[in-house]
Amino acid sequence: MTKSVMFYVQHLLGIGHVRRAAVITRAMSAAGLDVAVVLGGRDVPGADFGTAALVRLPAARAADETFSVLLDENDEPIDDAWRDRRRAALFSAYERIQPDILIFEAFPFGRRQFRFEIVPLLEKLHSLEYRPHVVSSVRDILVRKHKPQRYREVAEMALAWFDTILVHGDPGMVTLEATFPETAAVRDRVRYTGYVMESKEIAVSEAGKGEIVVSVGGGAMGMELLRTALAARPLTRAREYPWRLLTGPNLPVNCFREIKALAPQGVIVEKSRLDFHALLANCRLSISQGGYNTVMDVLKTGANAIIVPFSGADETEQSFRARLLEERRLVRLIEAEDLDADRLARAVDAALEEPPEGNKELDFSGAATTARIIAGLTGVSGKSRLR
Repeated sequence: MTKSVMFYVQHLLGIGHVRRAAVITRAMSAAGLDVAVVLGGRDVPGADFGTAALVRLPAARAADETFSVLLDENDEPIDDAWRDRRRAALFSAYERIQPDILIFEAFPFGRRQFRFEIVPLLEKLHSLEYRPHVVSSVRDILVRKHKPQRYREVAEMALAWFDTILVHGDPGMVTLEATFPETAAVRDRVRYTGYVMESKEIAVSEAGKGEIVVSVGGGAMGMELLRTALAARPLTRAREYPWRLLTGPNLPVNCFREIKALAPQGVIVEKSRLDFHALLANCRLSISQGGYNTVMDVLKTGANAIIVPFSGADETEQSFRARLLEERRLVRLIEAEDLDADRLARAVDAALEEPPEGNKELDFSGAATTARIIAGLTGVSGKSRLR
């Protein structure tokens, strides 16, 4: 009998969570699982969930990088009535799907703002005689929490509600302990999958050949890097090379127009490219932020790369990962607070003269391994995990 999977995915600002979830979803479908993805954010262009069923909850997004204010589908701050509507929609989705396996992307290690709907669902499940196997799907590195007691709260929720914690990373690069001090409490549930990345072969083309490619992921927080790249270009020895700026689908329209207006001859400005992997494989140099998916794309293609990690508000994940990669001589790093045109220009010249080199023997089987682990799970007794 085919196992059914319900995969809860809520993104708030960037698009990386959704695209990683899409890769995992396609791998699970390919493994013979019947997958339904419950999406709580706005549409992400290019996110391909394959044959999986898509269930859309009322959409929410973060107003800015502080994540302190959430906006609904009409860009109004969410309120209790909206929360009630979301909770009812999530419960209805669960009742329709009746999954054997229930996966939460990020929670309880992230998405704290959505406890209002997730915790009641988990409480309901634990009253059942037979319930689905509950899984947390998290990336390799967590955002630092300023209140130490929060780590214990997360561990307690994981112990109370979750059977398996899938960490999409390679312990040879970094272990969960590095950013989650309470790992010992949940160690028996942790399984590393390797890094999740697209498995498609890179199409042979001339796209991006000889270019400097500047990309900012979804683009919501990419304006500073785009402006700085334009200012740095005439200061580099690469000033005569073609430069391509990919602004991302979430860069505000007025910002996109500004970058287009500032771009001189020899600079191409586009929102996104479906052949991004080919651009990276062919380019002289990639300059990008340091999100999980972009880093995986850089490593997959072997691109010569400069990483300028996003570190707004309390975001620490990108900087942590970029430093690990720099230590392995896989990339060059410029911290966001150090970014200016002169520094970027010097880094461009240095990277072109001496591309980073290092050990690329990392586990990139994350999607297939996740699918294999999920396929091997079964539902559990409703009383087996009560604490």
